[in-house]
Amino acid sequence: MLCAGKKSYFAAAVCITTVTSMLAVSYLKLQRLSHQPEVIQEGRRCRGKIAISTITALEGNKTFIISPYFDDRESKVTRVIGIVHHEDVKQLYCWFCCQANGNIYVSTAKIDVHSDRFGFPYGATDIVCLEPKDCDPTYVSIHQSPYGNIDQLPRFEIKNRKPETFSVDFTVCISAMFGNYNNVLQFIQSMEMYKILGVQKVVIYKNNCSHLMEKVLKFYIEEGTVEVIPWPIDSHLRVSYSWRFLQDETHIGYYGQITALNDCVYRNMQRSKFVVLNDADEIILPLKHPDWKTMMNSLQRQNPGASVFLFENHIFPETVSSHTFNISSWNTVPGVNILQHVYREPDRNKVTNPRKMIVDPRKVIQTSVHSVLRAYGKTMYVPMDVALIYHCRKGLQGNLPRESLIRDTTLWRYNSSLIMNVNKVLSQTMLQTQN
Repeated sequence: MLCAGKKSYFAAAVCITTVTSMLAVSYLKLQRLSHQPEVIQEGRRCRGKIAISTITALEGNKTFIISPYFDDRESKVTRVIGIVHHEDVKQLYCWFCCQANGNIYVSTAKIDVHSDRFGFPYGATDIVCLEPKDCDPTYVSIHQSPYGNIDQLPRFEIKNRKPETFSVDFTVCISAMFGNYNNVLQFIQSMEMYKILGVQKVVIYKNNCSHLMEKVLKFYIEEGTVEVIPWPIDSHLRVSYSWRFLQDETHIGYYGQITALNDCVYRNMQRSKFVVLNDADEIILPLKHPDWKTMMNSLQRQNPGASVFLFENHIFPETVSSHTFNISSWNTVPGVNILQHVYREPDRNKVTNPRKMIVDPRKVIQTSVHSVLRAYGKTMYVPMDVALIYHCRKGLQGNLPRESLIRDTTLWRYNSSLIMNVNKVLSQTMLQTQN
């Protein structure tokens, strides 16, 4: 034995500590080596069918691949955004085919199920693999085994491989549009408010919506404002309308919202300076600045090192309205007219208002809905006197009388531009009736 002949307890303790450390170091080295890509086939053409669906089920239906992204912020890895069963999926492998030499490499994946799973059996997951050192693969396949025929596996394009210059300052991510969504008027008003505030791109993960809403989306797609990502998650999993698991045999919460948000962050990591994570009925309203660019410049100057900016959500009940801005030509368009809803609910005792975010996407590793789970840089809670989230929806505090609500007409600062822009969209989509 290594410790034979030692008389004192001290010497024995030192010896045990040394042996334990040696074993730990050896174990860590083995762990690192097991994740290094290894060549399994040499000098062959890269084949396999390229996946084109937003959500691709792997064989066995316990793992669903959204999209892989190149990530070199810590080491050279492919980070695959996916959905997995948190208990049943134990091991996955990345299969890389290098076009330069035709070698096929297999790398053991680290499976990182996000902590905000809220009890559901399936959750947003990062499937992370070290890339081969001697090539920059453009495609990856994911498999449950390090053995097999790569030609039989779907190939996924690895995005963000080439650095880009920012094409836009602000991208809004909306996930997910479902339930035959038909709140057309409020959607148009939100889009036009985003544009007034400085947004150039809105990404929508669409499960389904009404025929009328499809018409509006087509207009914004052709205009260049909206990018629609098909989100057929209910074709693969039993989805819940709730964010918390209710023991009702559903698989994933709120139509896989968290997975879509993470994909949207990585999708826009190199093309947008900021990414805004909120819903279609939410608008971050600046109180001290005319638009988001001016506001964010100020916040960044005052908070160097901050990469996540959280804004407090406030409910403006759609059941309490003002007669101001009752525009008759809008009355035939389904949905809420936000200009008529300027009364917000007061804060509740011992209840913290949820928040939504503007983030630097290059600093985000994992995000949830109301906060980031992992990120580089600091998080800043933006004071309510700087900005708040205008959220026009069903009230959360029952039918409070009007005198218990707080009149807040911040939105009306933009009324002239908003009315003109909304009328233009309604006219061009032929949704507006003439007076």
